[in-house]
Amino acid sequence: MSIIRIEDIAHVRFAAPDLGAMRAFLEDFGLTCFEQDGRLYARGGDGRPFLHVTEPGDPGFRGVGFRAERIEDLEALARAEGVAVEPLDEPGGGSVVRLRDPDGFMVEVVAGQSKKSESPAMADPVRNTASAKPRFRQLVRLEGGPAHVRRIGHCVLNVSDFRTSEAWYKQRFGFLTSDEVEAAPNLPLGAFMRCDRGDKPADHHTLFLAQLPQKLGFLHAAFEVSNFDDLMLGHQHLKARKRTAAWGVGRHIMGSQIFDYWKDPWGHELEHWTDGDLLTAADPPQKMPVASLLAVQWGSPHPMLAGRMAPKPGVLAFAMALQLRIRRLFRRNPKGQAA
Repeated sequence: MSIIRIEDIAHVRFAAPDLGAMRAFLEDFGLTCFEQDGRLYARGGDGRPFLHVTEPGDPGFRGVGFRAERIEDLEALARAEGVAVEPLDEPGGGSVVRLRDPDGFMVEVVAGQSKKSESPAMADPVRNTASAKPRFRQLVRLEGGPAHVRRIGHCVLNVSDFRTSEAWYKQRFGFLTSDEVEAAPNLPLGAFMRCDRGDKPADHHTLFLAQLPQKLGFLHAAFEVSNFDDLMLGHQHLKARKRTAAWGVGRHIMGSQIFDYWKDPWGHELEHWTDGDLLTAADPPQKMPVASLLAVQWGSPHPMLAGRMAPKPGVLAFAMALQLRIRRLFRRNPKGQAA
């Protein structure tokens, strides 16, 4: 039984030495930006006060925010953690509880923020297929420009000990596992976790915790766009603006999203996605091989697998499994103790 159940991700927070450069990128990405009290805020079309925050400073990830349904949830979380519920002195107001996860990442849980009216969504196109031709005497004429970001959907963190971090997030926020990724049988590498909304649909994942052989910290955050045409128009716009592509376009296996990854001016990856899986609390967890994490149903292969001398997925899985087993061994046998 968790302390509370969060209802969704709220925002991601960064620092950067040049707010103007960050703003130019985020606007190309399809977010609406404004500055307040020396910070750069970016929002989408869902009416939430902000989805992305940048404060002046050395470039880096500063934290992730989740949204609780009620102020009473924040009070329960604060009592259990021995911290205070604080006013959230940012656009939209509300309250916040600030915690540090096992790797020291800042986690903000917010509630009571005001919400503006949602912007009209880009209309879903009528599509002709081989079996149905509903678009008759209607021409396709799309208007170029940035994608229309609606909302933030998930964040991915690389952690030092997956099981420790998984327990920390589940015990506090009630996350459910959608897919656990294994480097080898019974050797978990990470998990895609979703919000527990009971019988209401939830995104396949709101948080993905991974224990990868690379630097700890932020891996990417994902933002939902209107539809496939919108994603591709956004891709074309970012490419024309000479932004740095990271991975895409393609369709993931776990979560099924059509994806497109780009890097901000300091190398932090942000993803456009559309057409992801929705699950309820009744859907059981699955176990998936690490090859499915890097593979696609169609589209661009993961950059790690796209080079002329790209390693085979089986070789990568073996290397990751070996790295995890070595780290496990050292955790069981701390320095100064016999193995």
